Amino acid sequence: MGKTYERIDGRLRTFIEAQPLFFTATAPLSGDGTVNLSPKGLKGSFVILDELTVAYLDFAGSTAETIAHLRENGRITLMWCAFQGPPNIVRVHGRGEAVLRDDPRFKELLGRFPDIDPSLHGLRAIIVVTAETVRDSCGYAVPFMTYDEDRDLHARRFAREDDASLSEYFTKKEYIATSMDGLPGLPLPLPPSTV
Repeated sequence: MGKTYERIDGRLRTFIEAQPLFFTATAPLSGDGTVNLSPKGLKGSFVILDELTVAYLDFAGSTAETIAHLRENGRITLMWCAFQGPPNIVRVHGRGEAVLRDDPRFKELLGRFPDIDPSLHGLRAIIVVTAETVRDSCGYAVPFMTYDEDRDLHARRFAREDDASLSEYFTKKEYIATSMDGLPGLPLPLPPSTV
């Protein structure tokens, strides 16, 4: 039922770009470490850069587990499910990197996200993933659900922050600079935004 693909193109690309929600999964190298699984949304915050490379905007949140795991080992899986239309699940297994705000590539990468205002969301990094394996599967057990619209709560919460207050917010959070497993997370203080 499942099939492996060499690249993200055609039907796969169309399917991925149409989904309003995807999930990311990462884990530390330690066998007793914490596996992290996160939902990602907000229209315009995900792009396919080329047939083997995708990226998404990493916004302010309560932890920085994905960044910590990527800094340690780079392993990441992204997953999309069809909650409408024909059943389908697509996974991209690959190597990821957190491109931080002071990285020379940051500004150019940010230009690939023209449909979202990142200043409203406390942008921390851009996660870039290079696909190593691309697979789909049936999705027969995924329920039908409808997408109404993006929530505006994230933008309403973080639009009032500037670089200094955002950095202060992150400094006060328990699992931002250091992950739940004690790995280096988001480097603080947060570099100034270039946007």
